[in-house]
Amino acid sequence: MQPAALIELDRVARSFDNGAVVAVQDVSLSIFPGDCISIVGPSGSGKSSLIQLMCGMDSPTSGTVVWKGRAITDRPEWTRLRSSEIGVIFQDFLLLPHLTAVQNVQIAISAKALNAAATRQKAIAALESVGLGHRVHHLPHALSGGERQRIAVARGLVNQPKLLLVDEPTGSLDSKSAAVVSRLLLDLQSQEGHALVLVTHDLDLAKRCPQRIVVSDGRIVETRR
Repeated sequence: MQPAALIELDRVARSFDNGAVVAVQDVSLSIFPGDCISIVGPSGSGKSSLIQLMCGMDSPTSGTVVWKGRAITDRPEWTRLRSSEIGVIFQDFLLLPHLTAVQNVQIAISAKALNAAATRQKAIAALESVGLGHRVHHLPHALSGGERQRIAVARGLVNQPKLLLVDEPTGSLDSKSAAVVSRLLLDLQSQEGHALVLVTHDLDLAKRCPQRIVVSDGRIVETRR
């Protein structure tokens, strides 16, 4: 018996400028616990818009986004989900330059009911899981692009989310760093069992996911397993 979906998009659309620009149109999609899905398509096809809608950083113009059987429309509720059950990783890292690696991870768990020592230890453990236990006190400018992205991975996973959304994780990395980050994301998904949705232009990486969704002009045009 298949488990219930974690998140469902029901005929979701997103447009801007009173409908002049359509980013997503009529998308229905269900993501289940343990899914490993890549989303591919040309630039401007709506891939990143889907990620924004799935984590509540944007709202649909029409249609419904459902988390564990309940439609979510309230922004504070989405904020709570992103601090507990949904992790998000972006292409440009979004690290705070004045904070160390461990502090950048700690901010993702600042809302948790943990004391400072426990929060710090949890952040260090997350950095160790991505191979950066020796970089906890470094500022972002002292780290390579691959290391900065691994901090972003640690931050996205520190709360042990049920769903991890990743937007172009290797897009700004050299080939060696990209290979390290790609392997890390897939290995951690296999070990931890969270659902992974990965937007990428890297077809080799996309093919390593058991399910591949092809997007064009804001629509899902093909699903490959």
